[in-house]
Amino acid sequence: MSFVMYNESFECEYCHKSVIIHPEGSARNHCPFCLCSKHVDDISPWDRASQCHGKMQPIDVDYRKNKGYMIRHQCTRCKKTMLNKVAPDDDFLDFIKQLNKERISLKE
Repeated sequence: MSFVMYNESFECEYCHKSVIIHPEGSARNHCPFCLCSKHVDDISPWDRASQCHGKMQPIDVDYRKNKGYMIRHQCTRCKKTMLNKVAPDDDFLDFIKQLNKERISLKE
């Protein structure tokens, strides 16, 4: 199966906001507002082979030298984790603030 990338607008299944196409021509794999996505890929990006279709919740961040900041998503159904590159219009700063608050409250 050959790789096919779709850069399409959609309505988020979780926050119900309208999501426009990726500003840099790449493809969206998560909502830029709530940062959630749907578990549709199984082994590799864009294979669309997952039967799970659970909610992929943003749980952490990572940094990769060649890709920059990445959002770690975890499926709320099967617990699989995946990394997704941060898009320029993602609400990434608010997510970082939320993560920091959660980590601080865990220490207290």
